[in-house]
Amino acid sequence: MARFIFITGGVVSSLGKGLAGAALASLLQARGYKVRLRKLDPYINVDPGTMNPYEHGECYVTDDGAETDLDLGHYERFTGVPSKQTDNVTTGRIYQTVIRKERRGDYLGGTVQVIPHITNAIKEFATSNLEDEDFVLVEIGGTVGDIEGLPFLEAIRQLGYELKNDAIFIHLTLVPYIAAAGELKTKPTQHSVKELRSIGIQPDILLCRSEQPIPAGQRRKIGLFCNVPEEAVIQALDVRSIYEVPLSYHEEGFDEQVLKAFGIEDAPEPDLSKWQEIVERVLQPEGEVNIAVVGKYIELQDAYKSLSESLIHGGIANKVKVNIKWFESETFEDDEVNPAHELENVHAILVPGGFGERGAEGKIKAAQYARENMIPYFGICYGMQMAVIEGCRNLAGMPNAGTSEFGCYDPNVVGLMTEWTRGNETEIRSEDGDLGGTMRLGAYPCDLVEDSQVREIYGTDHIDERHRHRFEVNIAYKDVLEKVGYKFSGLSPHGDLPEIVELIDHPWFIGVQFHPELKSKPFDPHPLFKSFIEAAVSKSRLV
Repeated sequence: MARFIFITGGVVSSLGKGLAGAALASLLQARGYKVRLRKLDPYINVDPGTMNPYEHGECYVTDDGAETDLDLGHYERFTGVPSKQTDNVTTGRIYQTVIRKERRGDYLGGTVQVIPHITNAIKEFATSNLEDEDFVLVEIGGTVGDIEGLPFLEAIRQLGYELKNDAIFIHLTLVPYIAAAGELKTKPTQHSVKELRSIGIQPDILLCRSEQPIPAGQRRKIGLFCNVPEEAVIQALDVRSIYEVPLSYHEEGFDEQVLKAFGIEDAPEPDLSKWQEIVERVLQPEGEVNIAVVGKYIELQDAYKSLSESLIHGGIANKVKVNIKWFESETFEDDEVNPAHELENVHAILVPGGFGERGAEGKIKAAQYARENMIPYFGICYGMQMAVIEGCRNLAGMPNAGTSEFGCYDPNVVGLMTEWTRGNETEIRSEDGDLGGTMRLGAYPCDLVEDSQVREIYGTDHIDERHRHRFEVNIAYKDVLEKVGYKFSGLSPHGDLPEIVELIDHPWFIGVQFHPELKSKPFDPHPLFKSFIEAAVSKSRLV
């Protein structure tokens, strides 16, 4: 039977529960254990699919098509264990499940209540669809004291009682440094644990975020007031790279205390060699490159979390530091702004995914600049579509080309797949129709064309990549674009959906309809990001 580790957070949000869970899971994995990570999100949205990137950050997509919290990206990157639809749930989905049961009469006319019906649904989610995992780490979103999180905390309290010695609780908290007083303050942690204990949960381990080392006396004080052994009060200091976190936690004895809490005394020592190599490459690069990311949500860089990490992975593979230069795509829509002035010091340009018309013309200009100046270009999803529109306008004699996502153009070279299967008839979507879960989501196969750059990069004829989009490049314009130098180098198995487009007479110009950043890991960088950074390195040597 799997052992459960429940991770809660207190004092303030954004302390890094997801990163802490991912790092701990990687340490347990390094000792030879099989792990699974899950996230319980208290917000009422059914999933993050319709949430504003400025508010929530990235929406991470799994192989089986779930739109999930960005913490699942941390989980996959640190452990290599593919996340599933059953690894993330929200209050909205829990209530939706319970209400559907009530409407069907599954409760036989009984009064449906938070306890036991909602809490039972949460418990069932946390413990179901497991295989032979040794440890299941369950993170509870939000902060202790949030009213929406109470059903989740009650559910894990019950599970702690039911599982007895097979469950422990870790509470992540903050020990702030007050500069004016010149000391660390333990009171916020004390109050947070008091709040948690009032719910009925006694933490077994405290993970204390701090900018300054926590003296033994302060740790002893925290342990005394929070009813936790002093050695189980673990300091979590800031590190230079997130990939240093597993090494830092191990040095502080975090994984050792977790095993001790379960009464495990014969665990093998962890093999941390791969993490040591990753950290060495990150902190001691042999060079550096500047990558321009021309996006529309750059005010909150968490909106591109997997993307920025994948660029770093490409740097790790090439032993270089990647300096990401963020550009708001709307900047390039100003006629007085010359892209050459803004992008003159970059070695490659990446245009990521997005939705809506805002900033689209700026992304098209960025693609044009990269094409005309032989700068490595990587277009992802929306970035591929804008690159295709640019090629149609400026090379293929279609100055009014566009996408039906923004209205009617002449022609719409990008549109909903159902539009061209009906003879390029524009589809009008119902105003009262659902937005959530209506995209092409999850992993789909793609066949790579022989004698193409991507075939050489991947080293295989067939790939599976994750998608999250509604609109596609219209296959009807394949011949037109290939006459002016493009190659449709990746297609769906039936040949009707363009997955990859590349420029033949260009050092590195590739657009992909899928999201390769969702599969990249520090110890296994995605081939496209590895090759893209390699091209940027080559460009930097020519400058």
